[in-house]
Amino acid sequence: MPDDLRSRDFRKILLIKLSAVGDVVHTFPVLNKLRRRYPAARLDWLVTPGITELLQHNPAISNVIAFSRDEWSAPWRSTPYVNAARLIAQLRAVEYDLVIDLQGQFRSAVFAFTSGAPVRIGFDKPRADIWQTLARKIPEEARKHAWQGAREGSWLAYTDYIALPTLDIHPVERYLGVAPMLGLDDGLADFSFPIPQEAHARIEALADYYEIAKAKLLVMAPGTNWETKEWRRDAFAEVARHFLQKGCVVTLIGSDRERAVCDEVARLAPGAVNLAGETTLSELAALISRATLCVTNDSGPMHLAVALGRPVVSVFGPTDQVWAGPYHRDGAVLRADLPCSPCYLRELRRCPHNHDCMKNVSAGAVIERVESLLNERANKPEAQARRR
Repeated sequence: MPDDLRSRDFRKILLIKLSAVGDVVHTFPVLNKLRRRYPAARLDWLVTPGITELLQHNPAISNVIAFSRDEWSAPWRSTPYVNAARLIAQLRAVEYDLVIDLQGQFRSAVFAFTSGAPVRIGFDKPRADIWQTLARKIPEEARKHAWQGAREGSWLAYTDYIALPTLDIHPVERYLGVAPMLGLDDGLADFSFPIPQEAHARIEALADYYEIAKAKLLVMAPGTNWETKEWRRDAFAEVARHFLQKGCVVTLIGSDRERAVCDEVARLAPGAVNLAGETTLSELAALISRATLCVTNDSGPMHLAVALGRPVVSVFGPTDQVWAGPYHRDGAVLRADLPCSPCYLRELRRCPHNHDCMKNVSAGAVIERVESLLNERANKPEAQARRR
């Protein structure tokens, strides 16, 4: 590892993390360490348009730059190439001296390389021998689909590589592998990010409208970006009914795309408040920050809950809790532990086992885990008072 990277005072830094909410949340600790290390630097973040609203209020970020990767679903049209050329010209004009690409795909590597930055940091290419570092057995299907290094030749764009001693680490720790390279602090992962007052005010208004401002709030996120990661809707509804009967307020959250899922859960659990599609990402964060507890699939709201310090119970099946679970939350994940899981298959039609990894997690088990966490939280003040 070049010593000069640790001692250099980079002035113009580009952080590339394009993708989903959870991946962006996992990058917050890197952002916060970079800002502490380079307090006067221009620190820009290249991200997809759907995430910009969550980042644009953050004083640690100088500029949020949007890249519309969805345009590339129609590569025969000229628009993606014209817009990419404009973005490359925009990046080159800044004259970045450091680019950190935590996406590790062809398109992110193109922007890293064409930025002209003399230092470009990313992950190395996949290496077969790294699987030997795992002490546990991983199903063969998971090996085919799981992340195991920079993809699509993206490693060719980098001048320096983040050390990856094993694949058996959480993405947060994988991304923080850049810290020793740049002399960033070695403190705990800091997920802090600002929620604008307007977002809090909007959630306050919604809470007043639904007369839930002072209630114990259970936030549930039944949606997810893969159909294989979705727990049964009737099971979410059973959990919701249980806690509604105990006097809690149950709020269903999700994107506009997940509204249908939440509509069905709301229909099966009369009294649940369905806010799917009604909030921006900042407003969603403001809502989650009020939650007594969250119940989710493996999804972005799960990672937002962790970043905001809220208790969470999550149902996992095709994905692995070590690689994708709620960070440092032992006991937060429930799974059926089938031999085929995790498989990382995204489509139900490809599952040869009837989706049993998710179907075999009972609503009763989730209710029991939620009750346990709620009791644990309720007893904490008493335990602290006794210690005094």
